[in-house]
Amino acid sequence: MKTTYREAMRAALRDAMQRDDRVFLMGEDVGRYGGSFAVSLGLLEEFGPERIRDTPLSESGFVGAGIGAALGGMRPVVEIMTVNFSLLALDQIINNAATLLHMSGGQFNVPIVIRMTTGAGRQLGAQHSHSLEGWYAHIPGLRILAPATLADARGMLWTALLDPDPVLIFEHGSLYNVAGELDDDTGAVDIDKAAVLRQGDSLTLITYGGTLPMVLEAADQLAGEDIDADVIDLRTLRPLDAHTIMDSVARTHRAVVVDEGWRSGSISAEIAARICEQAFFDLDAPVERVCSLEVPVPYAKHLEQAALPSVERVMAAARRAVGANG
Repeated sequence: MKTTYREAMRAALRDAMQRDDRVFLMGEDVGRYGGSFAVSLGLLEEFGPERIRDTPLSESGFVGAGIGAALGGMRPVVEIMTVNFSLLALDQIINNAATLLHMSGGQFNVPIVIRMTTGAGRQLGAQHSHSLEGWYAHIPGLRILAPATLADARGMLWTALLDPDPVLIFEHGSLYNVAGELDDDTGAVDIDKAAVLRQGDSLTLITYGGTLPMVLEAADQLAGEDIDADVIDLRTLRPLDAHTIMDSVARTHRAVVVDEGWRSGSISAEIAARICEQAFFDLDAPVERVCSLEVPVPYAKHLEQAALPSVERVMAAARRAVGANG
């Protein structure tokens, strides 16, 4: 069937609520308005206000309510409008959701799923455009998902809801309108493994989320220069599937990590460090990284594009990696 990333997310929500009466959606404007990005459009009419719950503009308040519902046996899906606004709920996410299992001596799981939009490229200014999922990947007790494909947008939610612990799903805003085809029987997907979406032997391109389409485009263009790349979609940022990464690097001997987050202290830094720790003697060149510039994301279109990773920057990093060994 033909669908979009947005419609695949909506289908995932509908499927989860049909499967399990304990599943409900809550967040700002998820009901009558249909969601800030139209993901939940029509679900209020289908499931009613008890299961599609509009909340006040208080991220700390409604995330806390979601944690309480999860502790009480429900399976809440909490939508936060953008990752920037999730900072208002950091206390609930980090000090409560991520730690209660540990602090209760294993007595209390928190089976909550928190969805939020991330990323730039849409001229929404610095308060709506940052990529902070790498921050959350730093926190033990959380699972961090970044669906980049239609199949993952459709299939990750149900698997996340089966997890007894908190799961955060980061949906890149540039992907919502991406269209494609899905099998009618597409269902839950594995959230433990990265996916190798393209195979090559010249180098390994590692990315996730909204930068995946540009990395695939860069790989296509590089192939015209006889540079054939493995392309790895991480899919899950915590826990990282290091095995898939190291297997690829052992074959290609070169790696480029593409991350829309800032370079300093980023998930790309963690991946580069792990490659150096676990596959150092397989490397024929330093690990390259392509990240956003160390500035708040600009509003002006030409400045925003200059600050973000691009096909050209990915290709330049790949050429440096391949050329580093002659």
